[in-house]
Amino acid sequence: MNARQPEQLPLTRSSVLAAHDVIKSRAHRTPIFTSSSLSAGITAGNNLYFKAENLQKGGAFKFRGASFNLSRLSHEELQRGVCTHSSGNHAGALALAAKERGIKCFVVMVSLSAKFSLVFRLPCMSYGAEIMFCEPNAPARAATLAMVQARTGATFIPPYDAINTILGQGTAFLELSEQVPEKLAAVITPVGGGGLLAGTALAAEGTGVRVFGAEPAGADDCARGLEEGKRREDVDANTIADGLRTPVGVLNFPIIQEKVERVIVVSDEEVIEAMRLLWERLKLVVEPSSATAFAAVRNPAFRELGIKGPIGIILSGGNVDMSKPLPWVVL
Repeated sequence: MNARQPEQLPLTRSSVLAAHDVIKSRAHRTPIFTSSSLSAGITAGNNLYFKAENLQKGGAFKFRGASFNLSRLSHEELQRGVCTHSSGNHAGALALAAKERGIKCFVVMVSLSAKFSLVFRLPCMSYGAEIMFCEPNAPARAATLAMVQARTGATFIPPYDAINTILGQGTAFLELSEQVPEKLAAVITPVGGGGLLAGTALAAEGTGVRVFGAEPAGADDCARGLEEGKRREDVDANTIADGLRTPVGVLNFPIIQEKVERVIVVSDEEVIEAMRLLWERLKLVVEPSSATAFAAVRNPAFRELGIKGPIGIILSGGNVDMSKPLPWVVL
């Protein structure tokens, strides 16, 4: 697969700043939400600031990385189009970013997503993406993507494990730090493949803001890898936070290992309760993966850190399958 990204920038805060200068005219500057009742629920009395990336284009922070990736391609590469493998937010984000630039987008999805979920497939189709389905395993996904590239010459845009993806995702923190009325003490994001967390860690470098990740117990490969001192290549995911069911990326893990203070692991029950509270108190449609960060802030392990001061929480996305019962109703 051709994952080449021309003129790569170094993985530094200055590169995240450069990425923001490029995409700020294309991505939404998503709003910050606060809630006195949710903040009061944190024993240290921290003010909580929620960065609503569920209101980003495509419904998730992924549009940032997709948009920056496209900005780095040559005219000839853009003319051949872009491709990726994703059955989630990255698929819709790349399809939308491609549509805005008037180029073709090819998306490989696992066949299960065609049968059981339209929340990602239909937006991709409406953005003009061509979708190919494959069996739900890594070899089939790679083979199908290789066939797409052989046929189209499209450039592969990775969902999370790529320099330009990481830099683009880090721009959410830059905006968050500018929008809050006081200096943040800490920021926390969900972690699946690790693009958002790694980008946030780079963007926060030198600011004095402590960086944390949040991960569900059913897909806690990043937290376990940090404890073991090496990246775990596989994740036997079993969690309601389906957007986090992926191993942390090769590029992402060492950034997280060096710059992230800790990844907090939470249960699905905690994620569901956090999701319910965000819907009720902030009136925001957030998906389970997004609620994981708030669940972690409410977890005793996070409270025991004794953080004094404001906490930024990046709500990563809001693409929820409304044809299914809400999880707290099932619970």
